[in-house]
Amino acid sequence: MRVFSNPVGSGSLWFDNLTTADGTPVAYDPQARAFLPMPPFCANRERINCNWIAPEQGALCRSCAMTTLTPDPNIPDAIFNWALTEAAKRWVLDNLGRWHWFRPEDPGTRPVFHMLAEGLIPVLMGHGDGVVTISVAEADPVVGITRRQTLAEPYRTMMGHMRHEIAHMLWWRLSLRDDFLEAFRAMFGDERANYTAALQRYYNEGPPSDWTQHFLTSYATSHPHEDWAETTAHLLHLTDITDSFVAAELSSPELPTGGWDPYAEPDTNRLIHIAASLTVGVNHVNRSMGLSDLYPFVLSTTARNKLAFVHDWLRRGAQGL
Repeated sequence: MRVFSNPVGSGSLWFDNLTTADGTPVAYDPQARAFLPMPPFCANRERINCNWIAPEQGALCRSCAMTTLTPDPNIPDAIFNWALTEAAKRWVLDNLGRWHWFRPEDPGTRPVFHMLAEGLIPVLMGHGDGVVTISVAEADPVVGITRRQTLAEPYRTMMGHMRHEIAHMLWWRLSLRDDFLEAFRAMFGDERANYTAALQRYYNEGPPSDWTQHFLTSYATSHPHEDWAETTAHLLHLTDITDSFVAAELSSPELPTGGWDPYAEPDTNRLIHIAASLTVGVNHVNRSMGLSDLYPFVLSTTARNKLAFVHDWLRRGAQGL
């Protein structure tokens, strides 16, 4: 994620800012990828701190308009968690916009989001026919950590959920192309295998013993759909980690010189090599504070090949290239 210029003075703005340092209201224009002073604000600005512009006064921004079902406000912390969830959604949508997904130039279907709070019954997150269902309760750090530990996962955040579930929607979009499906099955396997049975087998038996040689996560072993979603999420993780590192003007001997843009990099091997090198260093910094590794994953040769496949299709798929 880039660091942005202040449109009314000196200093920088971060992606989630609502005002400048001196208190001037600003909002983010995802088309221009810049902050503007006093534009038409999103109608959700006061309710959930949405900081994107709207097409006109009183309207929803591009991101909020994709949410057609909002949480029950009577459930404790529902609105607070929804605000955090929408912030993660805006971040991921802007990332994908760097490859033209879901922007005005993209001729395809946009995702529809159902944001649900959890009462007595947990919400099952997932995707179906363009609809992404998200449990906003997972924005609560206690809930997230508890479920991560229960499922023995090395990483679980709302950003990760957004990248994973939107990845399913991206597959749905790309699957309309015959050339994609043939190539996908050669790389990931046949997604027509019974999904419910595959997940039940995974939860009953766990991943195969050699899963780290072929997959990024144990959950990716459950079904080709989940392998795609996990791999796509990790491509987005690695690309944005690298882009944020560059935007923060940090240095590394691995970085190309001269304003290199990770989202414009066509060579996946180069991108992943740089990203992996940076995460090793940042992991080391995290350990100095007693924190978990930023990126606690190992990239096997097979996983790198899958990342390259996803990278190729995400860079060209939105506009049907």
